[in-house]
Amino acid sequence: MNAEAPQNPTHTEFRRQDYRPPDWLVPAIALDFDLGIETTRVKATLTVERNGGHDRPLRLDGDEIQPLAVRVDGQDADWSMDGDTLVVAVAGDRARVETEVAIYPASNSKLMGLYASNGMLCTQCEAEGFRRITFFPDRPDVLSRYAVRMTGDKAAFPILLTNGNPLRTGEDGARHWAEWEDPFPKPSYLFALVAGDLKPNHDSFTTRSGRKVDLNIWVREADLPRTGHAMAALKQSMAWDEETYGREYDLDLFNIVAVSDFNMGAMENKGLNVFNTAYVLADPDTATDTDFDNIARVVAHEYFHNWSGNRVTCRDWFQLSLKEGFTVFRDQGFSADTGSPAVKRIDDVRTLRAIQFPEDSGPLAHSVRPDSYVEISNFYTATVYNKGAELIRMMRTILGPDKFRAGTDLYFDRHDGEAATCDDFVKALEDASGVDLTHLKLWYSQAGTPKVTASLDQDGGTAVLKLAQTVPPTPGHPVKQPMPIPLKVALIGERSGAEIAPERLVILDAADDTVEFDGLDEPALLSINRGFSAPVDLQVDRRAGELEKLAASDSDPFARYEAIQELMMRWLIAAAQGEVADIEPVIRAVGDTLRSNQLDAALKAEAILPPSEAVIGDRMDRVDPDAIHGARERLRAAIGARLSDELSSAQREGGAPGSDLSSRAKGTRRLRSIALDFLAAADAQAGARLAKVQFDAADNMTDRSGALRVLASLDMPERVAALEAFYRRHADDPLVIDKWFGVQAMAQRPDALDQVRELIRHERFTFANPNRLRSVAGVFGMNQWALHHASGEGYRFLTDLILEADKVNPQVAARMVPPLGRWKRFDDQRQALMREQLERIVATPGLSKDVHEQASKSLGG
Repeated sequence: MNAEAPQNPTHTEFRRQDYRPPDWLVPAIALDFDLGIETTRVKATLTVERNGGHDRPLRLDGDEIQPLAVRVDGQDADWSMDGDTLVVAVAGDRARVETEVAIYPASNSKLMGLYASNGMLCTQCEAEGFRRITFFPDRPDVLSRYAVRMTGDKAAFPILLTNGNPLRTGEDGARHWAEWEDPFPKPSYLFALVAGDLKPNHDSFTTRSGRKVDLNIWVREADLPRTGHAMAALKQSMAWDEETYGREYDLDLFNIVAVSDFNMGAMENKGLNVFNTAYVLADPDTATDTDFDNIARVVAHEYFHNWSGNRVTCRDWFQLSLKEGFTVFRDQGFSADTGSPAVKRIDDVRTLRAIQFPEDSGPLAHSVRPDSYVEISNFYTATVYNKGAELIRMMRTILGPDKFRAGTDLYFDRHDGEAATCDDFVKALEDASGVDLTHLKLWYSQAGTPKVTASLDQDGGTAVLKLAQTVPPTPGHPVKQPMPIPLKVALIGERSGAEIAPERLVILDAADDTVEFDGLDEPALLSINRGFSAPVDLQVDRRAGELEKLAASDSDPFARYEAIQELMMRWLIAAAQGEVADIEPVIRAVGDTLRSNQLDAALKAEAILPPSEAVIGDRMDRVDPDAIHGARERLRAAIGARLSDELSSAQREGGAPGSDLSSRAKGTRRLRSIALDFLAAADAQAGARLAKVQFDAADNMTDRSGALRVLASLDMPERVAALEAFYRRHADDPLVIDKWFGVQAMAQRPDALDQVRELIRHERFTFANPNRLRSVAGVFGMNQWALHHASGEGYRFLTDLILEADKVNPQVAARMVPPLGRWKRFDDQRQALMREQLERIVATPGLSKDVHEQASKSLGG
């Protein structure tokens, strides 16, 4: 590092052990907004109460706002600024504190607080955005009742929305106003306001107690035809939550607003959910089956937050998984119940392995309940969300569905209207079930993915399962305790293919253990971690032919999928390491799967899809991107050549028009494009012709984009023609153009980096829109072969993007850093090149704390 380079300031680290209750409570707040795109004035009236016997002043958080006026009980106040914090002297134990500020939505490129998006005003306040609107103790354990008045130009803002229920409206010439009140106390991160020219898709839902709830999805008028799926998902979610968790919606109005500029997927603000348009707008011509599924999942997730996050919120941000892990678990259950449970579980685990497992084994590893942070937005991670959901799943597995439901009922009843902790959640489950879950809480505090080894030794009618576990060291925590690991285990008969030892739950809670199975009448095959009952890295000692037999006969769909994937993985690792490996078992297993009459198309598609290059690398001591890419290409080509008849049949399969969103139709389309990918790997010229035929004939985005993904990686004339046709057809739809950018950023081509550089120069690319930035920079960061080019140009290019994005939106920029942080997994040359770029980031003057925390921790990893 250049000794003369300006240094970034030291950023404050917040530690969970330092938590203390707020000095002041705010039982009520009244907000008065004078709305404008360029300038908005905000008057806030806070009813404050001293919390406990202390004489500390009132401290109100702010961020890039300046006070215009501060009064206490109607009189000019004694106040000062401590950095961005407003410090107000309050003599008594209760007071009315008034502030007035001016904020500037049009220039708010961070998209936190109140900001402008295509002529409308909207908010994002989680985690610490409310302090960018007005001065307030911006922490989740300060719960307030909100009264809001909004005044604005009728032509610019004909619709004025906020949390709760509308009370009164009025007009004053060219301006109008609306007053709303939220009867439920909420933390400031759940505040929301939207003002703009919007139209509603209106519907209603009648709760099981007979109350009618008005439902609205607000969008621009042209987008109304694409909101039907989201509305159907909302009503389905409301019914499912009543049936599955006994939770009924509590207001008479539920609003969703779609926003094109949004840092996240969606936000669960009480009664007014603000969504990224990507998770609302869909029709078969513009949205893939995955898009439709994601919309239903995200709509459900944000609705479920009404109880698991809003009515019961988190005490502090270290408890983030209390609401997010639990709600992810809930939305996973909804998606499984309304679709294919086996395919949903495969999708959940694939996400975990692709994102969370690498997080757990890298420099940014942290526990589900972190011990410290510098910038809380950096902890909206797969560990908090997805591993947190797996922890909830393990609790349910151990307790059983009835006791788990009794525990969640008690949790909601006991803590309604409170800011709770992860310990409160576990205590409710324990009290309702009578089961001690203390040891399971290790999953909240210990980072790292446990590694479990298993072997089965059989002597006649008795088999002994030997289990052992280790928890690898993570930054700051070199020594770990054994974890309680619930493993669902069954034995499958080698000859019969039937369960000769029915599924049982084995809890491995020591460094090693043994389990005995008696009464076996044939050789046994070990089916373990069925349904992925524990989020562990499992290594099983298998004899020759065992995986192939499990792939054909295991009675658990997920375990059957795992057997085929492990067959592929073992061949891929051997091939990447230059070893001679027999590919025949893989070919047979894939062929048997394609020909099976027992499996539906959706499960076939997931089972035969080879592990990603990144996941293959995670299984190797040293990641060799070129060798891994070469091995995977050879496997795809071999499957495509040897099984061309079966794959061609799947690729030609009809009966799945784009308007059909049944599980059967979606599975048929999924298998169609995966089969096409194999065929193109075996014969690029013939594959390009097939892909172009599928592209031209497609009546839906799933088939069209599936063909385009295949063509994007080929060096054939059809590629250019399809990319141009796709762009012309969808040029006016930003969400579809995001797909166009993304499919090229992920293309497996030797010139991939040059192609992505061209995308950055494209007239439709912008750093200002998070979706567009993610579609190029975010996707390129996941393209292992391109990013890790031996020249280091990929690292340099990604760093350029991070630094440019940091000037506009630090939160989005920070999420682009982790691919550079896994430098220790690679060869010495790549290590040095990645470190060089991380050092360059950290040395950049004026770097945000978001990016600084990610990059500095990555260097220390």
